[in-house]
Amino acid sequence: MSATPGGQRLLQALGSGAARLLARALAVAGIVGVISFALMRSLPGDAAYRIAAGRYGYDIVDTAAADKVRSELGLDQPWWVQLGAWLGELAQGNLGRSMVSGDLVAEELSHQLGHTVGLALASWALALALGLAAGAAVALTGRRWLDGMLTSVSLGFKATPTFVLGLGLATVLAVQWNWLPAAGHGGAEYLVLPAFTLALGLAAGLSQVTHHRMRQVLATPSVAFARTKGLSRRWVVLRHVLRNTAVPVAAYSGMQLVLLIEGVVVVESFFAWPGIGHALIHALIARDIPMVQGTALCMGMLFVVLSAAVDGLCWLLDPRLQKGR
Repeated sequence: MSATPGGQRLLQALGSGAARLLARALAVAGIVGVISFALMRSLPGDAAYRIAAGRYGYDIVDTAAADKVRSELGLDQPWWVQLGAWLGELAQGNLGRSMVSGDLVAEELSHQLGHTVGLALASWALALALGLAAGAAVALTGRRWLDGMLTSVSLGFKATPTFVLGLGLATVLAVQWNWLPAAGHGGAEYLVLPAFTLALGLAAGLSQVTHHRMRQVLATPSVAFARTKGLSRRWVVLRHVLRNTAVPVAAYSGMQLVLLIEGVVVVESFFAWPGIGHALIHALIARDIPMVQGTALCMGMLFVVLSAAVDGLCWLLDPRLQKGR
């Protein structure tokens, strides 16, 4: 049974999009791998000594142990030989082994990635709930003082560094009030502080985007005409306002999710959350080059996939994009 012309166009579009996504992923893999390798080699100090210290401890490591690690891992070979070996393994789908623990990098990342994605999704959900509710409420009420207060609060949260927000929340909720654990990983209560720390800055920007876009839609002639037809305010908001607000809000929140996953390094380290950001810091300190390259590559792939997902969501929500492509 032959496919319809519309179905053929859809299949062609999907095939073209998959090819572009694959090309982007391959380009990102190569660029991220080369840059991270170059940056690790440019760091001062003896990488073999750092790796040996990570294996045996700083108290008992000596020059003999560092020389043994250097010979075992091939760190005495030229840089192009080491980079070529890693790229060759990457072409076979192998990220190599950690220079410190000896475990497969892919296995370690598979555990850490789940914690990072869980934290990012929890923060994103909190930001959506707070930002959409605040922005829509201020836009629908139309009060000037609420508008000014929302702008001031949003700018304050956006301007405050993430570690300062985390320190403030941990001091009040964990130290003074003893409501939540200050750091670590365990039950759901350990997720609250890092999730709120990441969500506050994102919710601040999302509330402003929602507020300004909704005010623009409320001022359009189509909304005024809907009211003159006798439609209730609630129906106008549900049928016209929210639909026209969805595209920019989805684009903004989707890209913020991408940046959220990329920017969890500080929060994971601060709250000792066992994600890829926390592991990246330890790998940098230990000069674990395969682990750094694998973690950076994982973040790069997440960026490519989530960016494509955001583009697809906007395409589904906006009929103008479907007509234009």
